[in-house]
Amino acid sequence: MMLGQNQTAEQVDAVKQKYGFDKPIGTQFLYYLNDLSPVSFHSNAPSDYTCLSANKYTAAKLFTIRTTTTVLKVPYLRESFAKQGKKVTQVIGETIPNTFVLAVSAIVIALILGVLFGILSALYKDTWLDKTIQVLSTFGMSIPSFFSAILFAWLFGYVLHQYTNLEMTGSLYELDDFGEKMTIKWKNLILPAFVLGIRPLAVVIQLMRNSLLEVLNQDYIRTARAKGLTEFQVIKRHAVKNALNPVVTAISGWFASMLAGAVFVEYIFGWNGLGKEIVNALNTLDLPVIMGAVLVVAIIFITINMFVDIIYAWLDPRVKLS
Repeated sequence: MMLGQNQTAEQVDAVKQKYGFDKPIGTQFLYYLNDLSPVSFHSNAPSDYTCLSANKYTAAKLFTIRTTTTVLKVPYLRESFAKQGKKVTQVIGETIPNTFVLAVSAIVIALILGVLFGILSALYKDTWLDKTIQVLSTFGMSIPSFFSAILFAWLFGYVLHQYTNLEMTGSLYELDDFGEKMTIKWKNLILPAFVLGIRPLAVVIQLMRNSLLEVLNQDYIRTARAKGLTEFQVIKRHAVKNALNPVVTAISGWFASMLAGAVFVEYIFGWNGLGKEIVNALNTLDLPVIMGAVLVVAIIFITINMFVDIIYAWLDPRVKLS
C-alpha cells in the first residue's frame, strides 16, 4: 500500500522494520500500548522500533537503565499509511475541529428546539399541538441520518437552491476561486448541523415532555402555585430546571456519539471532519488513522460523561458529589 506496485523485497523489509511489522502480533500489540502510554520504555538500539533517535516521539527522558530509557511523552498514535510521513495526531488535529463545530451546532439546535417544543407539548397535553409534535418527533427518531442527509441535500441544496442559496456539499473552510485563500463558509454548516440534530432533537422533545409532566405533578409545584406564583414563574423557576436531568443525560451521550456518528452526514455533505476522514481511512485501509480516531472518540465520550456527572449536582440539589 505504501510503496505502490513497483516495490522491491528490500523496500518491503525496510517498511516492516520501520513500523515493527516484522515482529509477532503480541509484540506489535505491546509496542502499540507503549506508544500510547505517557510513560514508556525505549531501546537505545538504532535498529529497534522503539528507539528514540527515530524522531517519532515528543518526549522528556526520565532515567536510563542499561539499554532501556524511560521517558515521559505525548501519546504517539503512529503515522498514516495513506499519507506517508504524516502523524495520525496531525490528521485528527486537522479534522476534529470541524467535527466539533458541527456537533456543537447540532446539539445547540436540538437542545433549544427540543426543550421549547417539549415544554409546549407538556403544557398543551393531549391537544392537537401535542399530538403534532409527538408525530414529528417520532418521525424524526425513525429516519436514518444518511437518508435525511441525502433528502435535505437534494431538496434544499438543489431543488430550492435559488431560494435557500445553500449548497449540496461544502465544508467550513473553502478555497477561494483563485485557490489562494481559505474562507469560512458558515452557510455550509446549516444543512449538516440540522440533519445531525434531527434525531437528538426528537429524543429531547420526548424526554422533556415526559419529565416536565412528572415534575408538574410534584407536591412542591402545587405549593408554588398555592403561594400565588403565575404558571410562567412556576415553569421557569421550579419545573424546567428539575426536568432537565434526563435531557442532560441524553445530550451528553448524543454529543459524544456525534463525534463518531457524523460519519455519514459529513461524507454526504462533503464536510471535512473526523467522520469523513474515518470513511477515507476505511476505504484505503489506513489502520493507524482508524484506531487513533476510535481512541480519541472514546476518550471524549468518557470525559463528557464525567463532566455530566458534575453538572447533575448543580441541576439537582439531591445529587451530591462524593
